[in-house]
Amino acid sequence: MTVALATHAVVPPPQWQRDGHDWPNRDYSRFVHAAGMVLHVQVMGSGPVALLAHGTGAGTHSWRALAPLLAGHFTVVAPDLPGHGFSPAPQGVRLTLPFMAKALAELCRVLAVAPALAVGHSAGAAMLCHMSLDGLADPRGIVSINGALVPLYGLPGKIFSPLAKLIFGMPGLGTLFSRHTGNRAVVERLLRETGSKLDAAGIDLYARLAANPAHTGAALNMMAAWDLAPLLRDLPKLRPKLLLVAAENDRSIAPADAERVRALVPGATLVRLPRLGHLAHEEAPQATADLIVAFARTCGVLAA
Repeated sequence: MTVALATHAVVPPPQWQRDGHDWPNRDYSRFVHAAGMVLHVQVMGSGPVALLAHGTGAGTHSWRALAPLLAGHFTVVAPDLPGHGFSPAPQGVRLTLPFMAKALAELCRVLAVAPALAVGHSAGAAMLCHMSLDGLADPRGIVSINGALVPLYGLPGKIFSPLAKLIFGMPGLGTLFSRHTGNRAVVERLLRETGSKLDAAGIDLYARLAANPAHTGAALNMMAAWDLAPLLRDLPKLRPKLLLVAAENDRSIAPADAERVRALVPGATLVRLPRLGHLAHEEAPQATADLIVAFARTCGVLAA
């Protein structure tokens, strides 16, 4: 195996014909050349465009139940982010917030779609806000589902950010990490620690991706490269309407972070979801879809 410091190990990403043979919503999948990569994206439905951006370590499977519900109202565009799932990232690229946002914008350009609504989970919400602030997209509304929009402060910030950079710099760690996280029991425990309860099929999909070193390496890459301080500074300038969805049982992103963002962004709305965890949109897709559709009506994306 060839080892490179910047990318840990040169290994193939999940293979579509083998690993994606029964992938959720497979009939809507396509592969698009954009931003110097071949990105896997699912497009379904009709109407105004809703761009969906998943979080770190996830993929299009994260929207497996929600996307078809939204497709009754929108043209849903849901990609695997660079380095994740079936979208391999170029070797040696740092998956920073600006890089990911530009890749999403370039994908939209190639697909000739202009998102009227943007829905992001966790780190995906940060990408969509950055796209708007940087003039890469002009949606009327942004939905942040347990959005990772606030940097870690205090002792956690001093420990975890340097630790992520140290881990990412260790050659071959993506392979070692995937050997551990690819174990279904380990994945099930990690998912449970987010405060969410997924069905067996959902756990299996996460385990399938976690077993691939390229996918886990990309997740480590993102964690090492992420810098939310500039985004937090600029959030008060955000132009689209912002809906903050915060699950009260989220053990990954503190619901208090959404309160802080609501105070920063003029006109932002906060909705709390009781009993749900970080993966609330997977636990309760219908309730999440109802929130998104109602918000789209208030934004003028859908008719009232």
